[in-house]
Amino acid sequence: MDALRAELTGAGRLEELLRADGVTDVLVNGGGAVWVDDGAGLRPAGLRLDGEAEVRALAVRLAAGAGRRLDEASPFVDARLPDGTRLHAVLPPLAPEGTHVSLRVPALRRWRLADLVVAGGLAPALLPVLRAVVARRLSLLVSGGTGAGKTTLLQALLGEVGPGERIVLVEDSGELRPEHPHVVRLEARHGNVEGRGGIGLDVLVRQALRMRPDRLVVGECRGAEVRDLLAALNTGHSGGAGTVHANTAADVVPRLHALAAAAGSSPDAVDAQLVAGVDVVLHVERRAAADGGRQLVEVAVVAAGGGAARVAVPAALTVGADGVLRRGPGWPLLAARLGPDVGQVGA
Repeated sequence: MDALRAELTGAGRLEELLRADGVTDVLVNGGGAVWVDDGAGLRPAGLRLDGEAEVRALAVRLAAGAGRRLDEASPFVDARLPDGTRLHAVLPPLAPEGTHVSLRVPALRRWRLADLVVAGGLAPALLPVLRAVVARRLSLLVSGGTGAGKTTLLQALLGEVGPGERIVLVEDSGELRPEHPHVVRLEARHGNVEGRGGIGLDVLVRQALRMRPDRLVVGECRGAEVRDLLAALNTGHSGGAGTVHANTAADVVPRLHALAAAAGSSPDAVDAQLVAGVDVVLHVERRAAADGGRQLVEVAVVAAGGGAARVAVPAALTVGADGVLRRGPGWPLLAARLGPDVGQVGA
């Protein structure tokens, strides 16, 4: 019965991979090759689907299960399945080699900062620093590449928020599951098959501001919502947070410029709000080592720049390839914002 259900309404032969412990991503390339990431980087799954017909049937079936359309008139889909798995699929001719399917599995484990230390994703000396960031209600952005662990770190940070505070989450696809007693979640809504009825993150951020948040969190800033998030962080909502794709902490500024430009905001306006409303940038990376693990590698501060640069994001603490924690030029400013709680951190 399980096999029949998987073939009729589920992921078919991929179900076993999706249920395996530690799996975060299952990818099907054109032609049927299957790859899996179980925490140690992508590797062949030892499974191959039977060509384009089976891959396309799988993609169409999963899209239908999410209430979305996938055909020649609508050749790609980005949706969330009923169990929380995030689906992306694209059909030919957009994908000349055949239908591609990407499945992102929601994390079942609720990570805390102490868990990340044990797992090697967080240098032990950074634990009191991050706890002080949360306790001092510093507003922060978590930056990094795709699959670098931005959501995991943000979820762990939210688990340190006091139980008397109300956290309002705004996400495109619900992934954050912080271990906290008072969490309100808002999710964007995609348009119907005619493209109508969609509600984006920018609208939800404005709605969240009316819900008396103590902490406003945007799961991923990748569009016009960055303007509303920065505005919210400048209206007394300290301790807010968001994630953004960037190669380094310093690259967050040009990245926000590009995102805000789509919403009609000028770089000057973004810089002014960024300096006034964001205190810390935490940058995570996937390690180049064979284990492919994720790690917080930089804690940077946001400050007014000098000369032509209106905003500076100097590194305060960095974790080198040798695992040693070192202070950077932004350390005095970070230490001043955190107070005596941080102690003697870094070399």
